[in-house]
Amino acid sequence: MPLQNRVTPLGELVADPGRGLVYGNRGSLHDGDGRIRRRFGVKRWIACRLVFKDWHRSPLLQPGKFTELFFLDEATAFAAGHRPCALCRREDYDRFSDRWDALHGERGADTIDERLHAERVDPMTRGHRLHETELEDLPDGAFVLEEGVARLVLGGDLLAWSPGGYAKRSPRRRRDAILITPPSLVEVLRSGWSSAVPLLHPSTGIRACD
Repeated sequence: MPLQNRVTPLGELVADPGRGLVYGNRGSLHDGDGRIRRRFGVKRWIACRLVFKDWHRSPLLQPGKFTELFFLDEATAFAAGHRPCALCRREDYDRFSDRWDALHGERGADTIDERLHAERVDPMTRGHRLHETELEDLPDGAFVLEEGVARLVLGGDLLAWSPGGYAKRSPRRRRDAILITPPSLVEVLRSGWSSAVPLLHPSTGIRACD
């Protein structure tokens, strides 16, 4: 049976047999029996390489350990509010920090994570925080919520997200939109982000880069 450790753009954890292209964590979310009990355990939400050195953990969701999470691609990880890991993606993290400094005039993982946490978590519901925006202003790789579906912005289209890839396309028109991706991460995407993990899943029709 698939584990409940696939992350949607809204930061929800679902069970699906696919592994995705990006790995990460946000602390320990499961109990001793492997059942998900909370949305997050820490403010440090990171996105990692699937493979790093010879590290391997089996089985997943071990008692007392962090919960291993999997994302379709980095656009999904960004939407959920995860940023590059400073260990397995050091070069990405350094570039991310430089861009963050240019945006906010601040550096350091704790400072970054504090701001991101405020942008991704609704203080009233503790669920995923949504933001109002203009659809035409969004860069490729951002996510919006439309008719209850998370949709990827890509060129002139919106692509419906699913755990296995992107499916139905709809035209991107000038209108107000509900933004899923935290605004600070939208600005990182706007700067032309590329990294050691695939930004977009191949189902977009754009070849993923390793």
